[in-house]
Amino acid sequence: MKTAIKFVVMMGIALLAIVLAVILGETGAWYFAWLLGTVVIVLVSAAGGAMLDAQIASVGRSENSDAH
Repeated sequence: MKTAIKFVVMMGIALLAIVLAVILGETGAWYFAWLLGTVVIVLVSAAGGAMLDAQIASVGRSENSDAH
């Protein structure tokens, strides 16, 4: 049942992509690039935030171990 639901969802996404491609026509590539760029910058920002948190936690741990 789980596989059937995944299949239906993926078919729905594919159908939506096809409909959008027909509606957008020649400007579809620009919208795709914009969407892809937005996703990439969000992921890069999230990775940078995670790295900053890890760095701050590492500095905090090293300061605590130096104090003892």
